[in-house]
Amino acid sequence: MTIPALVSADDRAQSFDALVVVAPSPLTQTLAHVDLPQPVRRAVDLALAADRALGRGPVPPALLPCAEVPGGRVVVAPMNALADDVDDVRLVGEATSSAVMRAMQAGARRPKVLVHVPDDPKFSSAKEIAALAALCAGWEPLEAREARGTAPRDMALEAVAVAGLSPSSHPFVEAVEQGRVLARDFTTAGPERMTPLRAAELCQSAFEGVPNVRVEIRRDIDGYPLLSAVARASRVVERHRPCVIRLEIVPDGVPTRTLLLAGKGVTYDTGGADLKTGGGMAGMSRDKGGAGSVAGLVQTLSALRVPGLHVVALLGMVRNSIGEESFVSDEIITSRGGVRVRIGNTDAEGRLVLADLLAELKDEAKDAPAPTIVSMATLTGHVFRAFGPYVGALENAAARQRGFLAKLMAAGEQVGEPFESTRPRREDYAFCAPKTSAEDVLSSNRLASVDTSRGHQGPFAFLDVASGLKNAGLPFAHLDISGVVVSPPDWQAGRPTGSPIAAMTQMLLDAARGAEVPR
Repeated sequence: MTIPALVSADDRAQSFDALVVVAPSPLTQTLAHVDLPQPVRRAVDLALAADRALGRGPVPPALLPCAEVPGGRVVVAPMNALADDVDDVRLVGEATSSAVMRAMQAGARRPKVLVHVPDDPKFSSAKEIAALAALCAGWEPLEAREARGTAPRDMALEAVAVAGLSPSSHPFVEAVEQGRVLARDFTTAGPERMTPLRAAELCQSAFEGVPNVRVEIRRDIDGYPLLSAVARASRVVERHRPCVIRLEIVPDGVPTRTLLLAGKGVTYDTGGADLKTGGGMAGMSRDKGGAGSVAGLVQTLSALRVPGLHVVALLGMVRNSIGEESFVSDEIITSRGGVRVRIGNTDAEGRLVLADLLAELKDEAKDAPAPTIVSMATLTGHVFRAFGPYVGALENAAARQRGFLAKLMAAGEQVGEPFESTRPRREDYAFCAPKTSAEDVLSSNRLASVDTSRGHQGPFAFLDVASGLKNAGLPFAHLDISGVVVSPPDWQAGRPTGSPIAAMTQMLLDAARGAEVPR
């Protein structure tokens, strides 16, 4: 999908057709400090006089007729006062998104956005966040685009401008949004549209002609024993067969840092032999969100060409099907890392997929300059139960010593993708400790993660052990994105976010500009 054009608000050649005003409440006070054209100010003043709720906010965006502005329409989106300690830049993105969508409903295709925020460092990226939110408003699902074909779309966003957005920010905004588009398409396409091999086709198409990205599709997955077990029942259906997608960004010049990424790509999760019941399967085609975010991040980083950064990404694309070939609890399977894993519950399949990918990345990291290994996955329901709409992040001691998550979390606050972080504890390793001499590690208990104490921290310990990373001395972080993969958190109908592409990108750019780098 081609994203809408991001253009300069000062370009007189642009034919804008709506003015979108996003500002804190109370508007009667905050808009006094905004340079609005007189016709717009009159229209807003009339609306405020007629509607006290609009002035007090926050309320849904209001559409105001104003014949003197292009398109004859102004959309006003009042936020809250942005004066509370817990207010953050996400409020700007949420208000801008709603306002641009309202403008599109009214017929606008080229809105100009005016954002006013307090002079506070935590809102320093407000214009970039507004631009990302406005561009995102133009996205529609892959299957909707394909069903429409070449027919024109009723609500098609053509261009967006944000007043005061520096031209130097355009490459970042455009690259992040393009990566998010790939992540959204990858994540939300249905189980038949985005089977493992069709996901591979999407990656090949996305990176076709991109000179600094190499794509390899591995159909033979026998070298990934845990991943292969998850996919066992799906192999009897040709179109559901698994694969591993390898993406690599080759930097210009000699690489100085290496980012190794693993993405969980379960195209449909029935729960396997431990079948999901009670309507629990609805939305499980989105259990590939980790792989989607990894693919999107690769696309963003390839466009920005971060100096010295070598990226290797593995996407484990499988379908956790139910059938006569299903793997079952009590099986003992030796992982790619040489660790004997006893299966505790087949619905805890994502950690099995990741463990084999991480084992391969561990080996690749041995000779790589300044390596950091990161896994991304919609891994547990517990992370949403614990944190709500935030990424749940954990890291090992080697990553902590380098300040990896501290830097990533700071970048996330800046770009509106905040994290919650916890430390792995001895109880987490005890949770997956072997129960007999027949195994080295237990994949899970018999309960759902939401019913398990430390239900998203225990899987980190399993990944650490089953991959062979524990005691390897390599920086390793895990990002559980189950709580943020869609917004609102309705896995079947929520709008995909592409998180945490912006935060990861911002952190890596900060490092390239001379900030302290995780080493």
